[in-house]
Amino acid sequence: MDSPIQTSRCRLIGVSLIILISLILMMLKVVPLLFTPNTLQQILKSGELVVVTRNSSTTYFEGPNGKTGFEYELAKRFADSLGVKLKIITSNNLNEIFAMLNSGQAHFAAAGLTITESRKQQVRFTASYMDVKEQLIYNNQSFHPKNINDLENGILEVINGSSHIESLEQLKKDYPKLNWVTHENTESEQLLYLVENKLIDFTIADSNDVSLNQRFLLELRVGFDISEPKKLAWAFPKTKDSSLYDKSMSFFWRNLNNNEVAHLIEKHYGHVSKFDYVGNLIYNRHIATRLTKYLGMYHDAANKYNLDWKLIAAMGYQESHWNPKARSRTGVRGIMMLTLETAKVVGVKNRLDAKSSIFGGAKYLDKIRRRFPKDLTEPDRTWYAMAAYNVGYYHVRDAQKILKKQGKDPNKWTNMQHALPLLTEKKWYKKSQYGYARGWEPVKYVTNIRRYYDILEYQTTKNNRKKEVVEHDIFTTIPLVL
Repeated sequence: MDSPIQTSRCRLIGVSLIILISLILMMLKVVPLLFTPNTLQQILKSGELVVVTRNSSTTYFEGPNGKTGFEYELAKRFADSLGVKLKIITSNNLNEIFAMLNSGQAHFAAAGLTITESRKQQVRFTASYMDVKEQLIYNNQSFHPKNINDLENGILEVINGSSHIESLEQLKKDYPKLNWVTHENTESEQLLYLVENKLIDFTIADSNDVSLNQRFLLELRVGFDISEPKKLAWAFPKTKDSSLYDKSMSFFWRNLNNNEVAHLIEKHYGHVSKFDYVGNLIYNRHIATRLTKYLGMYHDAANKYNLDWKLIAAMGYQESHWNPKARSRTGVRGIMMLTLETAKVVGVKNRLDAKSSIFGGAKYLDKIRRRFPKDLTEPDRTWYAMAAYNVGYYHVRDAQKILKKQGKDPNKWTNMQHALPLLTEKKWYKKSQYGYARGWEPVKYVTNIRRYYDILEYQTTKNNRKKEVVEHDIFTTIPLVL
């Protein structure tokens, strides 16, 4: 028979074994958690970052040179900083975008999303990279609403799930008669197109959408802002794992502080800030009545010198309004307004011959573009070349030296457009190798050409855009919001 001491020892050993086994089992459960890769680690391992966005001119679209759009380029830079590939998925349904985030179909949304209080309950927003205004849009040939009460004279139509609805719901508290109709699976650009063509009375759009589209939809007008400026940001799912979100915040603080985001905003919006109704109307008429005569020449010259025909055609309009007999006070002549010296350099004998002038202008632009150092990359290289075409290569180089003295990047057009006008100031041109220049002229020159280029790009794809809008199931039965 066992003694009490032996019995106690056995019990103690038994309890110890139970505790030991329990600890081992707990460790077996905990250890995998300790080594489960977080979202960022999973992305780095898979080599792919999945981003959901909208298909629009302010976010993501297929341009003549491939994928582009402000949100796309910003997301691409983030993916590049991680050393992974960017996979884009699109949805034009805002509610679906948030659902895709929370279901794990996308790592985050870069879709021009406005930060709102209700959305903060669904997702986690990054630092804001742009402010926009929510604007009431109407057709210039129709009734002009000046305030909320005036909206009783028509029907207001907006996108379901948009931040605009939240703003309207706030306004409805003070304006009980305010009503609106909502649309599903629709982009802001489609509603703007419908206003332009008097198919709907009013809509609401963000100011960046309005700026880009007013150049093409000439009858659009801003009635008034319906709210205070709003902030755009990326949206991440609300999960305990914040590894990717934290990385994105570091990316934003770095790129906001070094002005990379500002450079990107300038690239996409810098040339569209001011709407010129009369100028755009005349330009569109000239596309139909003048450009058609020289279209083949621009295509051929572009192919020969590896340029975009729309770019040199836009330059031709800026130079002469596509008038082959044009002549300035300074003696430059022809459709591309070549000087005698430039004509000799590019082998043009008759500046008034449209074909010779177009080929000569294209050749000269290509020559200048190649002349800049290799560290000047596109699209800035082309914009610098256009500025040099206007004011002279060495004046642009002088402006680059000014930027270096100021401690700024000399290869960013965002900086160059502020440096060139300094060549009119004695303080700066006295220290410049090539002296005084009317530096504000090339800035305006490049800005105008970029605007003309965008309109040409729009015109060449207009039929497809019309087809997309007509085929879109936009006029399904929609409840009136009361």
